[in-house]
Amino acid sequence: MPRAFLDRPVTEVAPELLGAILVRNTPDGAIAVRLTEVEAYGGGDDPGSHSYRGRTARNASMFGPPGHAYVYFTYGMWHCLNIVCGPVGHPSGVLLRAGEVVEGGELAVARRPRARAHRDLARGPARLATALAVDRELDGTDVCTMVTGPGEVSPLELWRASDPPCPDAVRRGPRTGVGGAGAARPWRFWIDGDPSVSPYRAHQPRRRTGSSAGVDTGPRSP
Repeated sequence: MPRAFLDRPVTEVAPELLGAILVRNTPDGAIAVRLTEVEAYGGGDDPGSHSYRGRTARNASMFGPPGHAYVYFTYGMWHCLNIVCGPVGHPSGVLLRAGEVVEGGELAVARRPRARAHRDLARGPARLATALAVDRELDGTDVCTMVTGPGEVSPLELWRASDPPCPDAVRRGPRTGVGGAGAARPWRFWIDGDPSVSPYRAHQPRRRTGSSAGVDTGPRSP
């Protein structure tokens, strides 16, 4: 993937990532996913973004150059993978929500043994990250560079779609699970009719008893 392709406004990049191939290189072999669903997050001007309130140790990768991974840990259980877009200092990125495993299916199944069908292996951002063995150690990985050293390949490679979906097959709508001022932005993009696309769910505030009752304690999307 040329870095210049990602050095553009995130809402332009996101729909054009549909059909792109993400390769995860592991010691056991490669796993490849064809992206079928993504979400755009605009950074400092986007209330739904992790970077809306500024830079932290957690979201620092979003402020770096385009073409790098931003991986975050959520709900104390799952990782999610994003591709950083736009110029340095403008923290925007694309959340990879779902895809079809097109290579290394047996490796994905080993990481997702409870998946009921092949379409479910990477059907949702946490499932996608799990199937690809993605965790915080890959935060900041350059996805536009194939070789990182003598005899070493990048653990993550992003390839442009060789057969992108036709424009009529691309749909857009509100982002999954985003509430508040960012809820209405139609920045979720998916390939219409693809079985690996995850179901849409509106934002549901997480509530706790006691002193925090009535406070939304759930994490925002990236």
